[in-house]
Amino acid sequence: MITRDDVKHVAQLAKLSFDEETLDQFTPAMQDIIHMVEKLQAVNTDGVKPTFHGNQLHNVYREDIAVQNDHYQDLLANAPAAQDGYIQVPVIIEEGEGA
Repeated sequence: MITRDDVKHVAQLAKLSFDEETLDQFTPAMQDIIHMVEKLQAVNTDGVKPTFHGNQLHNVYREDIAVQNDHYQDLLANAPAAQDGYIQVPVIIEEGEGA
């Protein structure tokens, strides 16, 4: 059973915040999603070949060759923040989070 605390916890992990009314809406919706997944897990799929994509497309890869980048400084100049030759981005995992 999914509780409001479960929804709050998942929202916190995703860096989201919801008001109380929205939490009241998400809690049963999350429970419905879990229930649908449980139904799908109960389906017998023995002998069914996995489908990874609806189309029979194949990726075309280029050879991975390092090249000299003459525009590196231009890239850094366009970045909102840079330090020590690297583009700075906002912290998404704070200390103590994750594994």
